[in-house]
Order: sequence, then structure tokens, then C-alpha cells
Amino acid sequence: MGGLTMIQVTSVQCEYQHNPIGIGERQPLLSWKLEATSGQRKVNQSAYELEVASDASFHDILWQSGIIYTEQSTFVEAAGLISESCKRYYWRVRVWDGDGVVSDWSPAAFWETGKLKGETWSGKWISAPLAQLPADAEQVPLLRKTFTLRGQVKQARIYATALGLYELELNGKRVGDTYFAPGWTSYNNVLQTQTYDVTDHLTAGNNAIGAWLGNGWYKGNLAWSHQKEIYGNRLALLAELHVQYEDGGEEVIATDGSWTSAPGPIRMSEIYHGETYDASLEHPGWSTTAFSKSSDWQSVEEISQTYEVLTPQINVPVRKKETLKPVEWLTTPRGETVIDFGQNMVGWVKFSVRGTAGDEVSLKHAEVLDAEGNFYTDNLRSAKQNIRYTLKGESIETFEPRFTFQGFRFVKLEGAVSAFERDAFEAVVIHSDMEETGKFSCSNPLINQLQSNIRWGLKGNFVDVPTDCPQRDERLGWTGDAQMFIGTAVYLNNVAPFFAKWLGDLAADQRSDGAVPFVVPHVLADDSYGSAAWGDAAVIIPWTLYASYGDKRILERQYDSMKGWVSYVEAQGDQPYLWNTGFHFGDWLGLDAKSGDYIGATDRDIIASAFYAYSVKLVRKSAEVLGREEDAAHYAELERQVADAFRKEFVTPGGRLSSSTQTGHVLALMFELLDEPSERRSALRLKELLEASKHHLTTGFVGTPYISHVLSKHGMLDEAYTLLLQQDYPSWLYPVTKGATTIWEHWDGIKEDGSFWSADMNSFNHYAYGAVGDWLYRTVAGIQPEESAPGYKRFVVAPQPGGGLTFAEGELETMYGRIRSAWKLGENGVIELEVTVPPNTSAEIRLPGAAGSDVVAESGQPLESSAGLTLLKSGDGVIVEAGSGTYKFAYDFNGQPAVAIS
Repeated sequence: MGGLTMIQVTSVQCEYQHNPIGIGERQPLLSWKLEATSGQRKVNQSAYELEVASDASFHDILWQSGIIYTEQSTFVEAAGLISESCKRYYWRVRVWDGDGVVSDWSPAAFWETGKLKGETWSGKWISAPLAQLPADAEQVPLLRKTFTLRGQVKQARIYATALGLYELELNGKRVGDTYFAPGWTSYNNVLQTQTYDVTDHLTAGNNAIGAWLGNGWYKGNLAWSHQKEIYGNRLALLAELHVQYEDGGEEVIATDGSWTSAPGPIRMSEIYHGETYDASLEHPGWSTTAFSKSSDWQSVEEISQTYEVLTPQINVPVRKKETLKPVEWLTTPRGETVIDFGQNMVGWVKFSVRGTAGDEVSLKHAEVLDAEGNFYTDNLRSAKQNIRYTLKGESIETFEPRFTFQGFRFVKLEGAVSAFERDAFEAVVIHSDMEETGKFSCSNPLINQLQSNIRWGLKGNFVDVPTDCPQRDERLGWTGDAQMFIGTAVYLNNVAPFFAKWLGDLAADQRSDGAVPFVVPHVLADDSYGSAAWGDAAVIIPWTLYASYGDKRILERQYDSMKGWVSYVEAQGDQPYLWNTGFHFGDWLGLDAKSGDYIGATDRDIIASAFYAYSVKLVRKSAEVLGREEDAAHYAELERQVADAFRKEFVTPGGRLSSSTQTGHVLALMFELLDEPSERRSALRLKELLEASKHHLTTGFVGTPYISHVLSKHGMLDEAYTLLLQQDYPSWLYPVTKGATTIWEHWDGIKEDGSFWSADMNSFNHYAYGAVGDWLYRTVAGIQPEESAPGYKRFVVAPQPGGGLTFAEGELETMYGRIRSAWKLGENGVIELEVTVPPNTSAEIRLPGAAGSDVVAESGQPLESSAGLTLLKSGDGVIVEAGSGTYKFAYDFNGQPAVAIS
């Protein structure tokens, strides 16, 4: 029946990836998308059939599902199939539509397991001998080994990890395209391993393997108090090369005492401070068989280190994603030579020089210039962000760093500046290689720039962990920043694997009493635990991921951590069901703070108790999803008691909130903690507070992510748009008018006169206030998940035009396919709304401003006769149910017959 199919399977994924190698799941989850081949509407899957085989031709079937009658097409488990380590599995799927027509089989896809957790390693942990490089040495070691392969290679894999960072080479070529492996985890609890396909790197006969090691997060400088060696003081490598020969034989070459090491040309490498590289110390050809070892090379030492924490990589790796060329070469008033790359970004500069052996050149990195146009680095605090390169004196020498990254837009050149090849500079943008899923644009160019700034904030701060900033001596996984931004992040990129790994570290670093550290991985003081809105990341992020992707396993794996956090909070208050003790960051950087204080004016007890109520609600919902009936009942009662206690403590009998701040009212309304009369009064009071501030924000980190949602939900859409469109301080667009290309930490990081808010804490790439991106997608474009059908199996499209915008468009690539919502207003008063609903999903579409179904046209037809639609509500506000397909609505806001969209 293949020639008659009206549906086909596309974009098959295993663990969110296409044909992944090195995964750590014994029972991986499989997903696929559907495509209607003839453009028909309301296409749904009615059944699927899966096959798993050991070969791409499916002659050796390992597992079959049979025909399973269900619409499920995401996160399907091959029930009963248990994957083995270091093995490839091929799989395919076919589906039936609602009419019983079967698709063709999907093309063969595969997954390949890594060295699974608990497996025995033949490799030994090896390190440069201390006599060669003492533990406190800054110089980076090189490790190498030669070996002989007895025949033609059919397949080869390397399984590797390190204490510190590592890069591998085989026969003179770099292995893989990932950076900063093995990533930053709670190293004492979790250390990720990577898998590399190196079949094409090897040849029969003699071969050579080499490795660079760098301090990274494991051994290097972390945080502002100059801590080093938090996890250990020796860099080490663990690796196994598994070779399968064409004749069926196998061989393993592993790290052991037969390897040798030597000091490399990187004299210093630090995440914060940069790299110092002396090209005269290179060992040309050191990772090839032609290399002739000198006396610099000594036998490595095998060291004692656990294997129990090893697990295959969970998250997507860091990769080079794009390059930027200079937009301008500047000579500053001080006479500095500065390159402007036009975009605040994260990565490094690749450059070429020519000159005399021993000449040194330097690249220093900064985000901004000062008011006079000079190079400015005070806001980096102790982070040096300096690349120093000593020439070996060859014709042209090209360099880029290995184990460091910088946050910058501007680069100052020092040293033998005349040696630089002007045309040979490019900025290399790096970040975790997450699939870009969201797009947003509108008729206002300032908002479009804001959206770009939000996206670049994610790029720069999602380098293996969700950091607060990427440039100064901090760059830590602040829990509060992450939970404030998660609602926007899930629109911009597929962040599920990224956060799944980080949440595992959160749970690993969580105290036995349930307290969550301020930063994850935890590297601060022992008492840096348990702040409201920060620790609530343990609950808010897993729930947001579940709602956005529909992967119930995220809740299953984090459920104990979620419960642990709520139990910790429950034990804190000195009054039942309130949290009114301990240290809290409060409404961090709230503009209503007292002079010289970072914490806003909203009572911290209100903030803590409000987030307590919200986390209890989400744990209750999670228990319901997971079928934990007793837990669900317990948390439902706790939710009721906390909300009651909140009202008794913080709401007067007349319905007035005790903390008369924007943030206080926003949280009470957002988390639905008020009864109906108090809710009405609080919404009115919030409007009054906005009028008193001339429609400007006074919120900080806690209130800002929610204020726009609260306003539009409570009938104040105009006020929400007014806030969005403000261009003077404080506002989202003020930094845009000052030339910002990322989100600032402070609303006035650069003041009107060009001076700076401060040198102490003034990042120009700090994504927290970019949380307004969530509102742009949900309200302006109108794309919203529906809680009862997570992962956009069913969703709502409800755009709310306003703010003088004449058009807006949002797209979101979900696990089912692409959702699109695009509206535009014509001069004749007609609104046109185009909505795309992916196959195997449905949407509730709320037509803004439609006076009745009789005045709405869809694709040139009366609404009632439109295929794929069901009218749910007419009259004042038209709502339709839509199956898959693309729909084009047109109608007049005044209730007149609409001009059809062609």
C-alpha cells in the first residue's frame, strides 16, 4: 500500500537526537514526526509498529512491537529490549492514519550505546608524572602512545573522559568536533564519558594517539574568591579505543603505564583568565607515528581514581556554531588598537600573525567601551580574559585557544601589533549544541532586536551549564537565574537534554535535608543553600520541561529531588505553612531597593511563602502525572494550607496585600494565592503602582519574569504593551537604545551619560531579564502549551495584538512538528491570522477581536464550512478546535464580512 499512503514518518529521534552514538540509556525513548503527503487536514496517527534490528537491512530482528493502537508518537519505549554497552541498534517505524492507511517504513535509523554506567573499564587513569609537572604546574601536559593494528579496520570507537578537560588526536587529526569535554558536572557524583567514531582515523599497521589536558572547571580557578582545585589537583585521562577488524576480530587499546607525556606549548589555561601559548614549545607531529620522542617525554603515572561515577554523556556537547568577522577596527582615544565584532558573544578569536621568533602578541577581551570610547574591563573583576601567543618565527602562524572561552564584543591587540594579519581574524561562537526551535518577529524593530538579544543571552550562557554570565570571575550555574529563564528557553531551543544533565547535578548536590545550593554544580561556601526562588528551580524547571516536551521521565527522575525541596521548605518556617526564616536573595536587583542594597523592597517572607505555595502546587501536579495518588492527596492538602496561611498572614481583611510593591502583587496573582475579591483588588492595586511609576518596572529578578503575564491575564493588556515598549530607563528597550546586543544584568548597566552602574557587578550578558521572551511567544504570537496534553499534543493559539504592532509571527518546532502563528492588521481594519497545526496534534484557536463566527472567513470559505475545524464558541469571542493543517483566518474587528486571504 506504499504508493497510496497519505502520511509518512519523518524526523525519527532517539533521546531527542538523530542517530546518536554513545548514549547511556539501556531503554532509550524513541520519537517521530508525521507529514501529510497531500496537504490534507486533521491527520492523526491511529497506530504504530516498531522494529529494532542489529543490521540496517533488518534481517536480524531483535525486537518487534507489533501493531500498537495509540496516537503516541513521542517518547516510546521499546518495552523489554535492554540495550548492551558499546552496541549499535537499528530501528524503524511505520504508522497508520485515522482511516487505517499505513505509511511506508521510515528509513533505517540507529542509536549506539556508550560504555554504560557500571561497566568495567580496562583503561587506567593516567597522569603526567609529578616530577615532570608538579600538581601546581600551570603548563598543559600532552599524552601519547603508538600502537599497531594487525589488519583492516571495520569499525572503531573511543570511549574517553578526563579529570579536567581533554582533546584527543589520532594520527595527527583532531578527534570529534566537541569542546570542553567531559563537561562540568558534580564531579564527585557524576563524571560524563564521551564516545567518538574514529573508524576513518585509523589504518592497518602503525598508529598514534595523543591527548591534551587542561584545568577547566575540575582543577582551575572558580568563582570570585580565587578557589582552585575544588575537585582535585591532578589532571588525568581515561580512554579505551575499541577496534573491530574486517575479519571479525576485536582489540582494545587503553590508557595505561605504556603511555608517555611531555609539557605542551600551552603554558597556562584557565576558564576565566585565558591561555598563554608558546609556539616554540610545540612538538611537531607529536600525535603521529613519524614523531621521534625526545628526552622531554617520560612515562605517565597510573593514579587511583573511582570508576563508579562514570556515565555516558547526557546533554548535548559544546560545539563551534558560527563565526563573526570584524565590523570595525578602532583606534581609541588612548591609542589602543581594538577590534569590534559587532555582537556581544561567547567563544574565542582565531587569528593569524607573522613575525620573529620570541615576539609576543596579546588579545584582551571586553564587552563594552567606556563613555570616551576606550577599552573597558573593570566589570570583569579578576577575570583576565587574555590570550597571549609567543611566535615561533614561521611565515604565518594561526592560533585559537583550546580550554578557555571569553565573553566579549571588543578585542584589544597588544604586543607586536604589526604582526597581525588583519584579514585573518574571526570570532568563533560556541555554545551547547541545542536545536534551535523558536522564532519570533514583529513590526517593531526594537522588539526584534530585544528578541535577538534574548537569543544571544541564551547562546552565551548555555555553555554546558546555565550560567549567570560568561565573562567575569563567576560564570556559575545560578539556580535562580535558570528557573527565571526556563519559560523562555523552552521556546528558543530544545533544552531538554541540556537541563536533564544539569538537574541531575542539582539532585546530586542537594543536601540530605532537601536544601538546594545557590549554584549547580555547587562550588560556593557550605552554607550557600536554601534561598526561595533559587532553590525552587528543583521543582519549576522539571515541570516546565515536562509541560513543553511531554517527557514524563524528567518528572520521574527528579521527583525525589522535587519532594526533597518542598520538605526542606516545610521544615523552615516558625509558623505553620509559611516560610519566614533564613537567608533569601529576595527580589534581587529590584529597583525599589533601598539605596546601596541589591535586594528589592518586597518582603522576603512574602516571596518565600509565595514560591513555597507554587512549588507545592507543581509537586502535586507531578504526583498526579506519575500516578502517586497518596502523594497527590498529601500535596493537595498542603497546597490548600499554604495558600490559606499566605492569605491570613499577608492579606488584610479588606483584601489589601501587606507588601505594596509591584513584585508582591505580581507573585500573589501569578501563583493564584488570593480569593476572588482580593484578586480583583490586587490587580487594581498593581495598575495603580504602574501608574505611580509612570508605567515603568520596579521589579527585580523575581518579579520581572511574571509581570507581563499577570497584566495580560487580568485585563491589562495595554499596560503590558506599554511596559514592553518603554524606551527610557528602566525598561527592556532602554538597553536596546544604548546599542545592547545581549541582555544586561542591570536595567541601567550603562547610564544615559555613558557612565556605568558599577564595576563590581555589571554584566552585559545576563539572561534573567530576557524572561520576557516567554510573554512574546505566549501572548503576542499566542503559542501556549496546554497542561492536560503536555508537549504540545494539544495546544492553544491565542494571540493578543496591541502596542501599535501591525504584525507578529511566532514559530515553534515541537516534538510533533512546527507550530506557526502569524497575524497582521490591515489598514482596512481586517486582521489576518495564519495558524499551522502539526500532524497528530490539535489546537484551540482563539480569534482575537472576532465579533462572531459569521464574520470570519477561513481560506476564502465561511468558517462553518472549513475542513478540519470545529466551532467551539461564537458570539463575543470566537474559538475553534483545529486538527492538523494550515489555516488562514480573516475578519473585520467591527464585525463586518471579512476579505478572504488568498
